[in-house]
Order: sequence, then structure tokens, then C-alpha cells
Amino acid sequence: MGSATTQAVAASTAALDAARGVDLGVARELFAAARALGDSSQLAGALADSAASVEARSKVVADVFGPALSSTATQLISVAATQSWSAPADLVDGVEELAVRAAAKAAPEADVEGELFAFSRVVAANPELELALGSRLGDSDAKGDLVRSLLTGRASDASILVASSLVRQPRERRVRDLLSRGMRLAAAQRGRTVATVYTAVALGADQQQRLTAALASRYDTQVSLNTVVDPTIVGGLRVQIADDVIDGSVSTRLSELRQRLAG
Repeated sequence: MGSATTQAVAASTAALDAARGVDLGVARELFAAARALGDSSQLAGALADSAASVEARSKVVADVFGPALSSTATQLISVAATQSWSAPADLVDGVEELAVRAAAKAAPEADVEGELFAFSRVVAANPELELALGSRLGDSDAKGDLVRSLLTGRASDASILVASSLVRQPRERRVRDLLSRGMRLAAAQRGRTVATVYTAVALGADQQQRLTAALASRYDTQVSLNTVVDPTIVGGLRVQIADDVIDGSVSTRLSELRQRLAG
């Protein structure tokens, strides 16, 4: 991510944090705007053109999105469009990020990151489902409908909106990568960092609480903990948080021992 895009994302996120009346309807409109930008390189290029004046780009947003979207969504898109982006594709990603964050903001009681993680595990365990959602030949609306049918009654409205919207416009990204991005952004909107823990057996509630507290202290941030039971771990656990991996698994120690003996 270029420095211009980093600053643009920060400014757009700040505008969302300050905005009032952000509900799932606004999030849905932002997802629609991201799809429109992703489907039109001409529109995305015009709004990401830093040579164009802020006024000109604001007018394009008002003309294109104003008649169809709420004032809140239109204003947020305008803030994003009047920033400097390293590339038009970054603007598309930026509006999509606003949509995910808006869904998380609109439903503070929902465990969006946890539900997206659970769905990603379902996808990982079902190759046919992953193929159906990830195929380039599939109809995008049908993919969204499939996700909604699978999650209705099993996840919050916010999580269903995020998951079904992301699969409709993959932009060369794998389904599990899309869900992981949604999970990270939802957690970030709540000031959390996602940690994924791989263990040989399920952790008890007390163990999860102690691990969460330890990670929060180590990284000086709130932590959203996801657990994966993986028998190949044998014992101990492996934790991935951001770009860090803490590997205390028995399988890894045995592998290291075998390497030393072989060497």
C-alpha cells in the first residue's frame, strides 16, 4: 500500500468514525458503490485522478451517486474520492473497506469478525462451496444469494451483509482471503486485532480468556480470538496475530529435533 493510499484510508476512516446515522443501509450502499467503481475503470480512474480538482471529483460523486444513495453514504464516498490514492484500484478497495467498517459500526453487538471466521472455516472444509463462490464464471448475484441462504439464522445481519457483498466482487481474490479481509477490518473498526490459535484440542473458556489477556498485554491492544482445532499440532499451540507467528506446538518442536538429529 502506497503512502498516499495509507493517508487516504486514514482520512476516509476518520470521516466514518465521525459520521452519524451509519446503519446497515449505509453499509449496503457503500458496498454497491464499491461494486460500481470496480465495474467501471473509467469512473474509478476519474475519481482517483489527483490532477482533477476536489470540486470536480465531488461533483462527479454527487452526480453519479447522489440520486441513488443516502446523503450519509454519498458524503462518505465524496470524502474518499477527494483523497489522493496511489491507484484507482486502491480507491475501490478503500470504499469497500468503508463498507465493511460501516457494517461493524452499525452493529456493535454483533460478533462480525467471529462469524466471518466461522464461515471461512465452513468454506475451507467444503471444496465444492469454495469453488461455487470463487468461480469466475458464476453469477455474482447468485453467489451473494447463496451466502445469504447459508448464513440466515446462523449469523447476524451485519455478517451476512459483509460476506454476501464481498463474494459478489472478488477482484481476483480467493474467497477465504475476502473473508479474512472482512474479519480484520471489522475487528479494526472496534479497535481489536485478530489472533488465530491452532490447537490439538479445543480450549476451555478459562484458557481462552487467559490467552486473550496475555496476547492483549503483549501487543497492547484488544484481541479477538479465533480458535482452530488441528490434530496435527499434537500438543501445545500456534498463534498467528497480524504478521507474527508464535509457534509452541509439539509438532514443530519434534520437526526441529528431527532436523538437528539429521544434521
